[in-house]
Amino acid sequence: MDAWVWWVVAVFGLGALTSVNDALRTALRTRHKRKMERLQAARDERRELAAAGRPPEPVCGCTHHLAKHDKQGKCHELVEFPTAWDADRKPTQYEAGTCNCQQYVGPQPLGQVYAEEIADL
Repeated sequence: MDAWVWWVVAVFGLGALTSVNDALRTALRTRHKRKMERLQAARDERRELAAAGRPPEPVCGCTHHLAKHDKQGKCHELVEFPTAWDADRKPTQYEAGTCNCQQYVGPQPLGQVYAEEIADL
């Protein structure tokens, strides 16, 4: 065989190796991406299961906890109210005061409940 034939075989062989290399890189990149998605899904599932086991937080519409409200529903949390604004209507000064919300609206926490066994063991 002539020398030019070997050059042609070498160039085509190099091209084939390049395409195999590209395919391998793409496959590894896809595998890594899918593995990261599975890990994120497992993390999300654990977070959702932990959240499902907790009772609902009794939070008022004013975003304060039920413990900050009295029996009549008045909130006793201290908040800052704006007292001065700039030309863009953004507050520049604040003053401390109590929250103005009047009623807690949300899930009522259940008290302790004792129930006797229904059947004898």
